[in-house]
Amino acid sequence: MTKQVRQVTQSRPAATRRPEAGVARFGRALVSWLRSLSRRTIMLATGTLAVVAAVVVVCAFLFGGDDRPPIPDTRARHYTEIDACLLTGKDGIAAGTPAAAVWQGMQDASLKTHARVNYQQVMGEQSVGNARPFLNSMLQGSCEVVVAVGGPEVSVAAEAAPKYGKTSFVLVGGGRSGDNVSVVRTGEGLRADVAGAVERAVDAKS
Repeated sequence: MTKQVRQVTQSRPAATRRPEAGVARFGRALVSWLRSLSRRTIMLATGTLAVVAAVVVVCAFLFGGDDRPPIPDTRARHYTEIDACLLTGKDGIAAGTPAAAVWQGMQDASLKTHARVNYQQVMGEQSVGNARPFLNSMLQGSCEVVVAVGGPEVSVAAEAAPKYGKTSFVLVGGGRSGDNVSVVRTGEGLRADVAGAVERAVDAKS
């Protein structure tokens, strides 16, 4: 009986050490594999990104040039310090109105002279008295060329022209020509006529 107990006692430590050693070896192998896998993954991701970036650059160079918008026409454009301002009625520059053609003519003139253009519509009562404050705000601002379209607007601009000799006025559809006043008739060719009148007014101040 004593021999059998000793044999059992001696066999237990050996059976216990073997699983521990196996687990340790497996753990070390697993950690080593994960580390190796992580390095390979990083290298693979870096290489992939480099290839994608190179492809994007090449494609942009080969195929992107012809499709780019005409940037020089907008970014390289420099405006002068001359402002041409349109005074119009409550409808503003709505399509189909004379003011719409006038505004297009002013934009055409801006493309050639690089003068800035803007417009102001008279809100509220359509009368000379109500239009006067709107015109005054233009004259007290930076407007060196004033274009007026509409009955009250033309009348108030014609009234103010003699008092503002350094300001050029373009009256559409009425008024009388003067030293600093040009008159443009409505009808066919209005856009081109306004463009020409504004161009001459701006060039005279350049």
